[in-house]
Amino acid sequence: MIPILKKDSLHITDEDRELVRATIAAQPARHVLVTHGTDSMVQTGMVLRTIPDKTIVMTGALSPARFRGSDAEFNIGCAIGAVQSLPHGVYIAMNGLIWDPAKVRKNVAANRFEAT
Repeated sequence: MIPILKKDSLHITDEDRELVRATIAAQPARHVLVTHGTDSMVQTGMVLRTIPDKTIVMTGALSPARFRGSDAEFNIGCAIGAVQSLPHGVYIAMNGLIWDPAKVRKNVAANRFEAT
C-alpha cells in the first residue's frame, strides 16, 4: 500500500492527479487498486488512462466507511475481483458495476454512478 494523498476529492488538483499518475506508473505492479473520493474519481481516472500495460481499478464509497450502511466494503470487494480479472486499462468499480471513466458520471442528486 502506498498512501499518496489524504485530501477530500473535491480539493484534488491537476498537480495532485499527476502525482498519482506518476506514482502508479513508476511501480512494477501490473494490477493496481486505487481508493479515491467519488466527487472527482472520474477526472483522476481520465488522467490514469495514459498509463500503459496496467490494470487500474478505482473505487470509493458514496457513504463514508465510518457510517452504518456504507457501501465501502462492497465496492472494495468488487474492485478486488475486477483488478484481478479485467484486461489492461482503467476502470471504476462502484455500485456493483464496472465503468469506463470516459463513459460514467457521478449523479450527486441520486447518489450513484451512471452512464453518460
